[in-house]
Amino acid sequence: MRVALVQLNCSDDPQENLARTRDYVTQAADAGAGFVLTPEVTNCVSTSRSHQNAVLSTEEDDKTLAALRVQAKEQKIWLLIGSLGLKTRDPDGRFANRSFLIDPDGEIRARYDKIHMFDVQVTPEETYRESDGYRPGNRATVADTPFGKVGMTVCYDIRFPYLYRALAQAGARILTVPAAFSHVTGAAHWHSLLRARAIENGCYVLAPAQTGEHQSSTGKSRQTFGHSLAVSPWGEVLLDAGTDPGVFTFDMEEAAVDKARRKVPSLTHDRAFEGPL
Repeated sequence: MRVALVQLNCSDDPQENLARTRDYVTQAADAGAGFVLTPEVTNCVSTSRSHQNAVLSTEEDDKTLAALRVQAKEQKIWLLIGSLGLKTRDPDGRFANRSFLIDPDGEIRARYDKIHMFDVQVTPEETYRESDGYRPGNRATVADTPFGKVGMTVCYDIRFPYLYRALAQAGARILTVPAAFSHVTGAAHWHSLLRARAIENGCYVLAPAQTGEHQSSTGKSRQTFGHSLAVSPWGEVLLDAGTDPGVFTFDMEEAAVDKARRKVPSLTHDRAFEGPL
């Protein structure tokens, strides 16, 4: 099956981002992809909570979600919308960072709200407090597709191996990691983390990413790492998109999952243990 990773350089303008995303999804479908994946925050990259509050919508009203559902149906593709920033009805006003899996009928097959919030100080100049603006999810998600079960995650989740093991042991053969990874941490850790999750679980890891300097009308601009990756269940990097926006394809062989797991069946070798004290 042909898979396409869409690498984006989104601004803080959802309408502008949607037009570009639609173009890339069309290119992916025209290239023969049956499964197309976009990055985290496909609709808006912004560090300004006031701007996000002005331009984001609820799931029911989000124009990016509605348009991409129509496009998936028109082009008869499976589409992972890596994530959308969405308003919620939470009393504290925080947003959801929600990933969607859309089927070729345009129906939402699965949703996943990012569980682990990126609250870090990468450098003295680069600090993130994702939980200030976004609420964490609390439920892991595995979705059925004709090409295997998909375990859905987002970006910073990649640093928590137990989530991926739980997804794999629940039947996932493909792990999705849409991201807007920090340029600093990406250079140090991105490839290693994605390869490790693939190797540990004998799964394909598909990680479409935001890239470059992101134009911002309000607030501080962000820089993301790019390098959308596809990693085989044996840990081989099958695709590295570098740092330019665009559409990047590879052919996924479902049998590779079984082959890797036969060689190293570690998913069946868990043992209970005591301690540490």
